[in-house]
Parts: sequence; C-alpha cells; structure tokens
Amino acid sequence: QVQLVESGGGLVQAGGSLRLSCAASRNINAMGWYRQAPGKQRELVAAITSGGSTNYADSVRGRFTISRDNAKNTVYLQMNSLKPEDTAVYYCNARLNWVNYWGQGTQVTVSS
Repeated sequence: QVQLVESGGGLVQAGGSLRLSCAASRNINAMGWYRQAPGKQRELVAAITSGGSTNYADSVRGRFTISRDNAKNTVYLQMNSLKPEDTAVYYCNARLNWVNYWGQGTQVTVSS
C-alpha cells in the first residue's frame, strides 16, 4: 500500500507560477503528475523515475518541470507561465508492481 499526500495548488493569474509537492509513504521508482479538467479525461502531465528520467506532455513542455527528492520520497511539479487551459485538478501518481496509486488531487485554477 502506498499513500500519497499532495500540497500546493491554488488560484493564480495567467503567466504566474505554482509549485506542487507530493510526498509518498515509501520510495517508488515511477512517479508523476496527471490532471483532469471538467468534462475531460485524466491526462499525463509529467513523469519521473528515481534515476531522473523525465517525460512531459507536449502542452507543458518548456513551462513545467518535474523533479524529485529521493531522500524525502517527494516529487515536485514547478509550473511556470501558467495558462487558463492549465486549470484542472492535479493528481500525484505512483506506479508500483503494476498498480497505480493516486493522491487526493489538488485544484489549480488559472485566471485570464
């Protein structure tokens, strides 16, 4: 069993920045962030392995940065140059033994 505790998120104007954090109850190789906007499917935003390999959605590449602190079992998502279309609930994800674990979700709202 894996517990994921998210923090960060909130309301920001377009062009602003936010930072999300996700603390896991244990060290996990594959972690990432997904988001789900109203009426849309949940989509991958960014992912990272314990070795530091990263993957980004095309829509956020160059604006968002995923990182992790393995000593703290924590993953971060730095979001810069935010756009109204980034508005969504953001979920932390961890994948262990072919099982997906999810955080409770944190709302990110970008006003125009």
